Amino acid sequence: MRTLLPSSPHNPMLRYSQTPASRRRFIHCGKRSDSPAIGSSRSDWQSSCAILSSKVVSQEQSEKSLLSSVNGHTNGSASLNLVPFDDDTSLAPPNHKNKTATPLSITDLSPAPMHGSNLRVAYQGVPGAYSEAAAGKAYPNCQAIPCDQFEVAFQAVELWIADRAVLPVENSLGGSIHRNYDLLLRHRLHIVGEVQLPVHHCLLALPGVRKEFLTRVISHPQGLAQCEHTLTKLGLNVAREAVDDTAGAAEFIAANGVRDTAAIASARAAEIYGLEILADGIQDDASNVTRFVMLAREPIIPRTDRPFKTSIVFAHEKGTCVLFKVLSAFAFRNISLTKIESRPNHNVPIRLVDEANVGTAKHFEYMFYVDFEASMAEARAQNALSEVQEFTSFLRVLGSYPMDMTSWSPSPPPPSSSSSTFSL
Repeated sequence: MRTLLPSSPHNPMLRYSQTPASRRRFIHCGKRSDSPAIGSSRSDWQSSCAILSSKVVSQEQSEKSLLSSVNGHTNGSASLNLVPFDDDTSLAPPNHKNKTATPLSITDLSPAPMHGSNLRVAYQGVPGAYSEAAAGKAYPNCQAIPCDQFEVAFQAVELWIADRAVLPVENSLGGSIHRNYDLLLRHRLHIVGEVQLPVHHCLLALPGVRKEFLTRVISHPQGLAQCEHTLTKLGLNVAREAVDDTAGAAEFIAANGVRDTAAIASARAAEIYGLEILADGIQDDASNVTRFVMLAREPIIPRTDRPFKTSIVFAHEKGTCVLFKVLSAFAFRNISLTKIESRPNHNVPIRLVDEANVGTAKHFEYMFYVDFEASMAEARAQNALSEVQEFTSFLRVLGSYPMDMTSWSPSPPPPSSSSSTFSL
């Protein structure tokens, strides 16, 4: 078996900045400039981390001239940012009330909290996003950390800024979120659970705005697609523009005071940003569910006392009927597949096959992601993967984790009348 190991990124230091427009705090991945000063009040911490401190200093001297690196890609001008969160007053920017930036402490490098303690859970979006709700469902009473990009959420866990990440991988209407499948392969995090979240869309605008005066509706591309027919039934002859996320659309309207624009987002986003719900439950299909996976630095121990699901990714060897042989390994053992997804193999995107008197044929190479209903603690799953390994050039288990068996109630369909307000 041959495995693909991603390159080890440099761990960038953290710095704080403040945007004049929004006056909100951001955590940046940036260039290491000098060693953070540690006051005398941290003498105990210094002594217990002497080895760590010496390594940081030596690394700083050897890499002082290097730009910050994220996943092995050097970029001196752009950086990946965590979206601001305001519940931690100790993380103040350098120019905020003459307080200096707080360096990483031993708490930041300690093992993840366990047994009911608050977990730091990273998600993509801003407060009010559906991903935040999924994080709360997966880990009640957690400290949710918003991130502006999917990859930042991965890095937050890898750099011990967060203990877990909760990210979407597929929607019942929109299909797979391909970006996160690619990131699962690029990073070395493990899937430790899943959660399914019903999506309930609302049409939001500033207080006092009437639907007939709207000229534009903004939301995530999936949100716009999932409400397309309902928007038409509402008689809204408006432009539809895509933004990064649903809650971000609501935040934009509230921050800029835009009165001719509405957002498709959650009811919680309306509460957070002081918007009014013009129409409730505007998704075209009541069975609109998004599946999220929970990621951690370490895998969990698979068990057999409850339903488990296992996720793998593989690249097949050259030959005929290889994919059929791989799938047969599961079929012969009565293992149900819940998902199969193909993504381009970025390392070898095209394979050339020379044929006499014909020329050169080009074949696309793919990675295959498979979810199956079995625990890696079961002999049948182990035997199936042992057989799959014979036909693959690369095989990796992304995680073996408990299935989300919680029941959910779909939202009732919108009324067929031309009423301007939908009730839940």
